[in-house]
Amino acid sequence: MPEVAETTGTDAPTEGKAWELRVAAARGETTPISIRGWFRVLRRALALLILLISFLPLHFLYRVFAYGSPFPMLFLRYAARISGAKVEVIGTHLKRDVFYVANHVSWLDILSMAGACGTAFVAKAELASAPLVGWLASLNRTVFVKREHRMGVAEQINALKEALADNWAVTVFPEGTTTDGQSLLPFKTSMLSVLEPPPPGVLVQPVLLDYGSVAEWIGWIGEEGGLNNAKRVLARRGTFPLRVEFLEPFSPAEFRGRKAIGQESRRRIEEALCETLGKPLRKFAHDVAPIRYEKGDATDGVGVKDTDPMVPDDASI
Repeated sequence: MPEVAETTGTDAPTEGKAWELRVAAARGETTPISIRGWFRVLRRALALLILLISFLPLHFLYRVFAYGSPFPMLFLRYAARISGAKVEVIGTHLKRDVFYVANHVSWLDILSMAGACGTAFVAKAELASAPLVGWLASLNRTVFVKREHRMGVAEQINALKEALADNWAVTVFPEGTTTDGQSLLPFKTSMLSVLEPPPPGVLVQPVLLDYGSVAEWIGWIGEEGGLNNAKRVLARRGTFPLRVEFLEPFSPAEFRGRKAIGQESRRRIEEALCETLGKPLRKFAHDVAPIRYEKGDATDGVGVKDTDPMVPDDASI
């Protein structure tokens, strides 16, 4: 049992049973939580509430005398830790006039990155409706994007420009959705239009978010709802590693347009992720209708046959 818990973070009796529940979550089914799991959810929720009650008055008091309160960044940093993420920051991040471009695995990405560098965000609209998580994300002026809402792109870009001018640092997740930490979707570059032309002095810095061996257990993928994912993550035993690696920045002025900027950012993130995994990336195993991605002949991943014997597929259980 201890070995199963260490691998999966759950109270399931076997790794096979834990993986069965993980696959079911990706299909949109509600994940049953054990009594011990609910205790961990409540304990973490209480810790988040205490943290919020402690920091919120300090934030508003600070805003009376000055702008740019540090308390949202500190709150989100500790919120990530309470949620189970042991964040390790690698590399040097730019502190202002920077446009971060990152891969996307979980709602914890926002807590960890904001806690590391105080950035504002562009994230998928579904996150806004996730209980507590959506509100936490809004603390750092997250711009929630409906990928299928093409008529609203100009409005979203304007909000992004305001966030960039206000916070000096903005993060986009150009995959358009969360994945499993083993894949990297094509980058959608509409939000990079803010860099056409680049604001004076602004640099692009790619960022790799790496959850290591727990990525597939943590990832918010498939048909899973935000509430179920948050519940699963908060019910996990112990902690898990999350590496936030700030890669070498580059000037967007050296690339012709948003698509070239997106390609260069993706190339650097893919290179870093392949090096971390020690193997090539695999095709993402779920259709993503809003960005017109089809899984096609994907053979590995949550919900399909996995060649790794240590992680059974749902058909073999």
